Amino acid sequence: MIKAVIFDLDGTLLNREESVKDFIEHQYERLNKWLHHIPKEEYIQRFIELDHRGYVWKDKVYKQLINEWSIRGITWEDLLQDYLNHFKLHCVPFTDLLETLRELRRANFLIAIVTNGKGQFQMDNIQALGIDQLTDAILISEWEGVKKPDPTIFYRAAERLKVPPRDCLFIGDHPEKDVKAAQHAGMKGVWKRDHQWSEVEAEYVIDELNEIPTLIERLI
Repeated sequence: MIKAVIFDLDGTLLNREESVKDFIEHQYERLNKWLHHIPKEEYIQRFIELDHRGYVWKDKVYKQLINEWSIRGITWEDLLQDYLNHFKLHCVPFTDLLETLRELRRANFLIAIVTNGKGQFQMDNIQALGIDQLTDAILISEWEGVKKPDPTIFYRAAERLKVPPRDCLFIGDHPEKDVKAAQHAGMKGVWKRDHQWSEVEAEYVIDELNEIPTLIERLI
């Protein structure tokens, strides 16, 4: 019986692709004094390429940008700090995020978030989406000292919610680090379809967050 629904953050609740595009465009405008010699679209595209969907931390990204375009008058540390200060202002949720979480809470399901990433940065984004008050537990890899796909962080989430893993539904966009990892921890794994993956073996698949309540009804 499903008692808890646990979510990944980036690519599942947070539309990171749109958030990054919005942030980096505004960063270019905000810091145009030092970046104006770089064509805007090239700066945006190169950042997205180096960011590698969030799997590369931004110190490396900004160091590379500084070197490639000989940016002067501003350091990679300045660019990184700008990212830390402003990204949370550009967080774009997936459709029906708040409505879905509220519906799950009304149905008395426990809700948690398990995400890899930097602690305060991810918490800032969670708060920016307005979902921190709709969750019963938030586990961020830096603060937990362990990250997905290690089953420890999945077990820990279940422990915080005080439910066994078999009663947890985990929803994420990464076939291995989210879906299969959750299954290995004894949870039911749901893949939120992502266009970058073409062939994914998953027992449960959704395209939109608002499909979750109906899926749970099928499982119950």
